Amino acid sequence: MLREIHCFTRVADRLSFSRAAADLGMSQPAMSQAITRLERAAGVRLFQRTAREVRLTAEGKALLPYAEQVIESAQAFTGEAARLARPTIHLAYPPLVGTLAARIVRRLAGRGPSIGVELTAAGRGTAVRALANGEVSAAILATPAPAQFVTAARFHVTVDHLAVPAGHRLESRPKVTAAELGGQVLLTPGTRPWPGLPGRSRMVADDDFAAALDLVAAGAGVLPIPQLLARTIRRDDVRFVPLDAGDLRITYALAWSKERVTPELMALVQAVQDALWTR
Repeated sequence: MLREIHCFTRVADRLSFSRAAADLGMSQPAMSQAITRLERAAGVRLFQRTAREVRLTAEGKALLPYAEQVIESAQAFTGEAARLARPTIHLAYPPLVGTLAARIVRRLAGRGPSIGVELTAAGRGTAVRALANGEVSAAILATPAPAQFVTAARFHVTVDHLAVPAGHRLESRPKVTAAELGGQVLLTPGTRPWPGLPGRSRMVADDDFAAALDLVAAGAGVLPIPQLLARTIRRDDVRFVPLDAGDLRITYALAWSKERVTPELMALVQAVQDALWTR
């Protein structure tokens, strides 16, 4: 029946049995037979046919939107079935490196449609649990990653700005030095304090920079951040000041379970390496 409905929509569009048949690679008699079968099944006439023209009947006009919906649904079904049949990589990543995650997906897509990628933005704790439970295939994690995972494709994000609450004494400085952080509470999204910086560390769970900025705005501390966050986040209650703290950076790596290695996972590793080496 789907084939006959497809024939109906094509004839309705072309208002010509011969042109519709040519579009679908059919003979004109076969097209006429398909329409006749559909009319019998529906119990109504769909077209008025003369030697000179083809017109939709009132019933045909009423049924055409439903026929088009059937065709669209069938196409959607086919497309979704093809997507589900593909091997799919589930990649968890911290929002801070979302630009890289998108580039990785484009790299894999450039290799062909055989591998699908599902992205999940997640903090470290959530990503580690998902990776351990097999809910994701791989995750981009701040290092060091838990020892049970294999890691590769390390890269660094430079930390060169300081987020302070509006009105803070450091907000008007052209650049803040490490020495000026003495006495400050340094918010740390993750599990380790900032290396080489004075001040008292306060950990923020799950390497969540958004939650840490809320604490900055509330006056709970100051937050060293990468420049890319300072460029993209706009808040009236937080100020971003350049920070000169030496070689301060966050190191990330792609991590996965050694028990769940697949050809698709190896393709992902290669795509990450390509994305890092070629900007």
